[in-house]
Amino acid sequence: MHRRTFVSALGGLGLARAAASEKRTNFYCIEHYNLKSGHQPQRLSDFAAEILPAISRVHSGPKIYLEALVAPQVPRFTAIAGFSSLQELWDVNVKVLEDETVRKASAAVENGTEPAYESLDSLILQATDYSPEIKPEATTPPRIFELRVYKSPTWRQLDALHERFRGPEIKIFHRSGIHPILYGSTFIGPHQPNLVYLIPFADLAAREKAWATFGADPDWKKVRDESVAKSGEIVSDIQISFYRPTSYSPVR
Repeated sequence: MHRRTFVSALGGLGLARAAASEKRTNFYCIEHYNLKSGHQPQRLSDFAAEILPAISRVHSGPKIYLEALVAPQVPRFTAIAGFSSLQELWDVNVKVLEDETVRKASAAVENGTEPAYESLDSLILQATDYSPEIKPEATTPPRIFELRVYKSPTWRQLDALHERFRGPEIKIFHRSGIHPILYGSTFIGPHQPNLVYLIPFADLAAREKAWATFGADPDWKKVRDESVAKSGEIVSDIQISFYRPTSYSPVR
């Protein structure tokens, strides 16, 4: 995956339209609502739960709603939605904003002595060719989710990172108990070039066991050494956040 300019982004939109008929998730919109303690977390969560039926009426793609446990800012509410194309993302947004339920709920949440949130960080990921399709799951008890962002020094090294993941690394992941449900690179947003992926775990103990198993795998050590020898250190920074799903999230 090479660097995207604004012009190439428009070209990507055309390609994504052509791919829409396949109904593969090609883009993910991630919205991080940064909150302050008090009434904001509950107000925003109630708002999201109220408008979810309206969103679901016009969008059948994957939707995940998360509350931060450990993140750059806590409290934080995060919404993730998948789309087959940028055009679909736009069309869904227009239809949702035209819905009367959404209009009334938006007006209500805007009223009050304080804003509904402090700031909003939005980004669009382009799904990798090895990213799986997300299916609605409401597990009992709900899982925890680990969001990892790997910053690469250069676009060339990001390509090498994708090559490593789509090749041997995912196989080692899976046998270690690590099963990401999405992989993508930021298409519009900060910290480019990068690889972003989201992993559910049954609990923190399962997470610790899985990563310990992965780190001790001799094949992983071999793969990493070969990668460094070929392309240098292809990850210059790692950001890790932990989330729990809301009670109404279609994926839990």
